[in-house]
Amino acid sequence: MASEEASLRALESLMTEFFHNCTTNERKREIEELLNNFAQQIGAWRFCLYFLSSTRNDYVMMYSLTVFENLINKMWLGVPSQDKMEIRSCLPKLLLAHHKTLPYFIRNKLCKVIVDIGRQDWPMFYHDFFTNILQLIQSPVTTPLGLIMLKTTSEELACPREDLSVARKEELRKLLLEQVQTVLGLLTGILESIWDKHSATAATPPPSPTSGESGDLLSSLLQSPSAAKLLNQPIPILDTDSEYICSLALECLAHLFSWIPLSTSITPSLLTTIFHFARFGCDTRARKMSSVNGSSHSALLGQERGRLGVLAMACINELMSKNCVPMEFEEYLLRMFQQTFYLLQKITKENNAHTVKSRLEELDESYIEKFTDFLRLFVSVHLRRIESYSQFPVVEFLALLFKYTFHQPTHEGYFSCLDIWTLFLDYLTSKIKSRLADKEAVLNRYEDALVLLLTEVLNRIQFRYNQAQLEELDDETLDDDQQTEWQRYLRQSLEVVAKVMELLPTHAFSTLFPVLQDNLEVYLGLQQFVVTSGTGHRLNITAENDCRRLHCSLRDLSSLLQAVGRLAEYFTGDVFAARFNDALTVVERLVKVTLYGSQIKLYNIETAVPSVLKPDLIDVHAQSLAALQAYAHWLAQFYSEVHRQNPEQFISLVSTALEAIIPLISCKVQEKLLLSACHLLVSLATTVRPVFLISIPAVQKVFNRITDTSAQRLPDKAQVLVCRALSNVLLLPWPNLPESEQQWAVRSTNHASLVSALTRDYRQLKATASLPQRKVQLEDTKVIIHQTLSVLEDIVESVSGESTKSRQICYQSLQESVQVSLALFPAFIHQSDVTDEMLSFFLTLFQGLRVQMGVPFTEQIIQTFLNMFTREQLAESILHEGSTGCRVVEKFLKILQVVVQEPGQVFKPFLPSVISLCMEQVYPIIAERSSPDVKAELFELLFRVLHHNWRYFFKSSVLASVQRGVAEEQMENEAQFSAIMQAFGQSFLQPDIHLFKQNLFYLETLNTKQKLYHKKIFRTTMLFQFVNVLLQVLVHKSHDLLQEEIGIATYNMASVDFDGFYSAFLPEFLASCDGVDSNQKNVLGRNFKMDRDLPSFTQNVHRLVNDLRYYRLCNDSLPPGTVKL
Repeated sequence: MASEEASLRALESLMTEFFHNCTTNERKREIEELLNNFAQQIGAWRFCLYFLSSTRNDYVMMYSLTVFENLINKMWLGVPSQDKMEIRSCLPKLLLAHHKTLPYFIRNKLCKVIVDIGRQDWPMFYHDFFTNILQLIQSPVTTPLGLIMLKTTSEELACPREDLSVARKEELRKLLLEQVQTVLGLLTGILESIWDKHSATAATPPPSPTSGESGDLLSSLLQSPSAAKLLNQPIPILDTDSEYICSLALECLAHLFSWIPLSTSITPSLLTTIFHFARFGCDTRARKMSSVNGSSHSALLGQERGRLGVLAMACINELMSKNCVPMEFEEYLLRMFQQTFYLLQKITKENNAHTVKSRLEELDESYIEKFTDFLRLFVSVHLRRIESYSQFPVVEFLALLFKYTFHQPTHEGYFSCLDIWTLFLDYLTSKIKSRLADKEAVLNRYEDALVLLLTEVLNRIQFRYNQAQLEELDDETLDDDQQTEWQRYLRQSLEVVAKVMELLPTHAFSTLFPVLQDNLEVYLGLQQFVVTSGTGHRLNITAENDCRRLHCSLRDLSSLLQAVGRLAEYFTGDVFAARFNDALTVVERLVKVTLYGSQIKLYNIETAVPSVLKPDLIDVHAQSLAALQAYAHWLAQFYSEVHRQNPEQFISLVSTALEAIIPLISCKVQEKLLLSACHLLVSLATTVRPVFLISIPAVQKVFNRITDTSAQRLPDKAQVLVCRALSNVLLLPWPNLPESEQQWAVRSTNHASLVSALTRDYRQLKATASLPQRKVQLEDTKVIIHQTLSVLEDIVESVSGESTKSRQICYQSLQESVQVSLALFPAFIHQSDVTDEMLSFFLTLFQGLRVQMGVPFTEQIIQTFLNMFTREQLAESILHEGSTGCRVVEKFLKILQVVVQEPGQVFKPFLPSVISLCMEQVYPIIAERSSPDVKAELFELLFRVLHHNWRYFFKSSVLASVQRGVAEEQMENEAQFSAIMQAFGQSFLQPDIHLFKQNLFYLETLNTKQKLYHKKIFRTTMLFQFVNVLLQVLVHKSHDLLQEEIGIATYNMASVDFDGFYSAFLPEFLASCDGVDSNQKNVLGRNFKMDRDLPSFTQNVHRLVNDLRYYRLCNDSLPPGTVKL
């Protein structure tokens, strides 16, 4: 006894020292080692039992419980049965004796340790484990303790971690399911009795029938007066103990609902009780009470009551999230919805004291979140099921959702509600597409709700109606999606507008256009306030109030222009003629606005508040150009409809748009506006393609500006876009015209002179490329290379999908520059930034113009690259030049991917050198590196080599197939094939999960398309090596996210030779497993049933992996010298 006492004192002082802020890390490590050694001793638990009953030191108690936890979860198999009995008896007694005085975290840990014993021993050796929990719950003194034990049991036994065998996991779930009905009955009883007991004492009288609380809407939602009456009872005021018990009971229910199936065990009375508690969340009186009394205790009480509501909603949402609903449970669901919508009506109810918004602001934020989650689940999972019930009033529900959405107290809450509307609109759209016959009836039912939604969402994005909230949104910081909070707000709102437009185009247009028109009038009226000053033009609006109003109007105009642009797709295609007039009105307005902005140069004007109004004016101008650009497809369709008859109206629109664009293509214009103008020019040249574009003086002016070397170059992005537009004007076939009228000869000459002007400086580099360059000179050269190649690459990319004629002309113009690039390449091989750009250019050429380049020149390029990328050069790029060097090699491999995919025999002679480059030069450099750089591209190249050149390895003999009835393929280049497969196998042993997933997909594709796993060489020498690697990966849990894919691949490989798998591979695999004894290996083998279908086989694989890990865990934790029976 004395030694236990002394040990306890020593442990207490060690613990105090460990957590003292003066103790050094060195000393902490010493103490930790001492404590670990103590815990490893056989019989250490006896000391811990004494410590637990004799100390008040939290650290000592926590340490002692950790020793028990370790013993039970890792060493239990080796503990003598007498000791186990003692532990099973002592720990619950300790809990019962001290549960009221222990700190809550110690008490919870002790509960978990006891549940861990149950997890191992119930029911065989610990038969009264669950009965004890039920007894604790039923005894009023220990109800809270019983509920904590129950929740811990649900957490630890229903979804146990992997330290149990699959059979034991299944057994535990079955045992728990047998108890569900009893447990749910007990929990219902606890919640009901507390509610009833306190309801009887509630002082507030029930509301009178005339108080309006149970209006028509409520009756229609609930269908039964008694249910409405029940839900209208006043909410009782609970004492602290009752609150605590209810919160524990609701937490238990939420966890139980997360895993038990929906069934009649979840009774109507339980559901009703949960809804009673959900009302706590929407009761603002509790908060009022706490603020009146002012005491911290009553404030806490208010919070607790709110928390009960949150917990009840968590229970409801657990049930709601289950998609699989048995027939007999559907009625319960309907009842749940009716009761929840009663709550929704309650929290969106207006009265003299409250607006809806102030009521929502008073509710607990978590409650609102849970309620929104409920509504999302209702719409996404259950609406299709419930809408068919005549007694469920969907339209009234939408009216409540509308109030709830537009009175949200936070932006996040509003976003979440918009998501729900988006789900609803998607549901409606797909419903209409599948039921075209009664489309009108469906739309009529929801029309009013949708128009109301549209109007309100539009109001919400306008400063005119919603300035205070919109000013709060951040418009500077970018989120992960590269948009600001304001942009996200606007984008989500416009998505809702667009979805309504898809359903109700006429209504949506007639709602949106007048609002746009109002703001346009203000903008177009600014001209009268422009006065000439000494330094230029000035906007003569100076009063603070006027400036603020103008700022709001311009912000709104910018948003509405984006809305109009977003709707462009709903005017084209089949509905072009029906909605022509609306679209024409929009496009005419947009053309007028863009021209107006460019003519009076609002972007350069002086204003009274330059930091605010100048960005506003620039933004409106940029958005008007972007909105017009969105109508490019409509303009193209308009062009094809009118090109033969009277195209005057169309010509006028395009010419005016160009008048608006051209003045903006200047270095003096702000980049945002310049880029909007360039993008519109590109769309006119690429999508609309009018014949007359080239002859418009404004376009010729741009030609002259771009080809004039003395003119100042535009910023890079703008230069690339303008060059793309001009190139496309000349290269792309004109719509609606036969080949004979395309004027290719003239256009070809013009294109050649355009490219010649753009590449003048670049082509001159060839003469000096081989000479040594000084640093300054080298930098200048790099700038020329960068500027020229970025333009040329873009020109090639934009014609890569076009007609042969366009690509021919493009290549003729570029031919000299391409040859210059090839000549320059060796001179810059050690400048990885230049090589990177050159290879980007060549990659684009190979992807877009390889046919036009012709075989001899293509061969010359590939040969040059193969000669330049020696092993030393590859090593330098990959190992010493960082990410740029790796990018260079990746682009080179991408070029080779394009080459090896080419059908026909043209590039087949390169295959041996490509494979040799991969396997003898690149692969050895990267194989052992942990970095994923270059690997993905290399394996994609190897996959393409196999996939597109299968006959290089497997020659199918027609004669053989006729003689034998089945083709026995001859194998060629076997060594190269084996080396590639080995590289794939090695990649599965590396930690990079993306590479693993990619390569597994490649093997599976080769099997699907070319029967890889069935080939003799694979079947006889590689198949089971691959299966072995995949199983080991599962056992080591290194790529757990890919469990399903690995299981399927293992099945596909094993199914090639099931007999071999079951008779030879599986026994060998088990024999080679270390950490398990022969008896355990036999059990593992027996449990792997000889199933040949995919679901059963993969289930067997996962069972094998789980149990193998479990046995190893058990064996590792046995004390040395343990005899296993």
